[in-house]
Amino acid sequence: MYLSRFLSLHALWVTVSSVMQHYPSVWGHYDVCKTQIYTEEGKVWDYMACQPEARDMIKYVKVTLDPPDITCGDPPETYCAMGNPYMCNNECDASTQELAHPPELMFDLEGRHPSTFWQSTTWKDYPKPLHVNITLSWNKTIELTDNIVITFESGRPDQMILEKSLDYGRTWQPYQYYATDCLDAFHMDPKSVRDLSQHTVLEIICTEEYSTGYMTNSKIIHFEIKDRFAFFAGPRLHNMASLYGQLDTTKKLRDFFTITDLRIRLLRPATGEIYVDEQHLARYFYAISDIRVYGRCKCNLHATGCKEENKRLLCECEHNTTGPDCGKCKKNYQGRPWSPGSYLPIPKGTANICIPSISSIGNCECFGHSNRCSYIELLNTVICVSCKHNTRGQHCELCRLGYFRNTSAELDDENVCIDCYCNPFGSVHDRCNDRGFCECKEGTSGPKCDKCLPGYIWHSLGCQPNVCDNELLHCQNGGTC
Repeated sequence: MYLSRFLSLHALWVTVSSVMQHYPSVWGHYDVCKTQIYTEEGKVWDYMACQPEARDMIKYVKVTLDPPDITCGDPPETYCAMGNPYMCNNECDASTQELAHPPELMFDLEGRHPSTFWQSTTWKDYPKPLHVNITLSWNKTIELTDNIVITFESGRPDQMILEKSLDYGRTWQPYQYYATDCLDAFHMDPKSVRDLSQHTVLEIICTEEYSTGYMTNSKIIHFEIKDRFAFFAGPRLHNMASLYGQLDTTKKLRDFFTITDLRIRLLRPATGEIYVDEQHLARYFYAISDIRVYGRCKCNLHATGCKEENKRLLCECEHNTTGPDCGKCKKNYQGRPWSPGSYLPIPKGTANICIPSISSIGNCECFGHSNRCSYIELLNTVICVSCKHNTRGQHCELCRLGYFRNTSAELDDENVCIDCYCNPFGSVHDRCNDRGFCECKEGTSGPKCDKCLPGYIWHSLGCQPNVCDNELLHCQNGGTC
């Protein structure tokens, strides 16, 4: 009977193979993501790794400030103009639309006009530090594709840290430090991205390039994504195949350009000088008119589209994957472990498509003790998963330890495996042989090791030897001499 069932399992696997023939013959070339392009030879199919188009991610961001009452205007206050720091007749008033500077004006799409900007309170509590945390959250993993650009309407801060999170703000790590004096502010030697190389591209640096005070054209701060790409793709980013190859093979490189959240930590406002003018503290504040973050939804190379649903970005997953980042195989497509797509081999890549589970094609051959099977690629074999009714084995055809085969029952009977019931005090362990006999300790007998041999008597810890003391004429262990 077992042989016939095994042959039916073989027939089932042949069925699986035929069902899977509609997939690419070389597993995972990105057939789903092919596009038609024009070449000298005419119109041809171009295969590429599946990834959504890059877009302006600020459209989907949620911003929070810490402290939450750091925005100016409540109560109203005056501040000094940037061009003339001693002309302090500008007003911020949260109750008047024309004079208010709420956080959403960091991202307004009003032509990204510099007259609309967010602004903090002034440094009226000096010498207490004027610290502000601006957190940008997407509730989605995204991959950066261009420089992060922050435009200040105040002078650029004397001290600032740009941080990233990969776990939705639970933990943070620095992306880059900015200061007028890196050594004094962060105990770091100043560097620029130009000082890095392919081998040091993941180094966290402090730069003094963007921290000047009130100078002309000193409003913009960059976090240079493209300059880092250039180490692999060339200064004009023409050799993207090289970059994609490095993203696949260089440890942590892809994670470096991946975020769920950004945090801008403003630590000291622009002063334009060494000392703070305590007589004119209304000169010092932070103001941001624009933040630009370009990237794409991270879909693990399993999607070409990313949609907004219930104010959340979700990958439109291909390759039988699912989840917000296409990070797992669909139900009934777990025939092998999930894996992200790969850019390699260049240029076609490998999609690592999720393949059907055996149980999704037909009844899993586990004698009714499981309805799930898994294909073990390393062993090139199929095994049953989560055998029930105290069974185990590749096809749930064996009994678990502590149970033995009920010879009067068929293999598909729920009672095919019977508990050994080995006496815990009389047996060596709780396992028995295929006839249900337990392995007994010395002086113990019986199929379940619950009886004593002659010369032994049952004691609280099992069978003990019947020992007589000839001088005292009494028997130890409760026996009769």
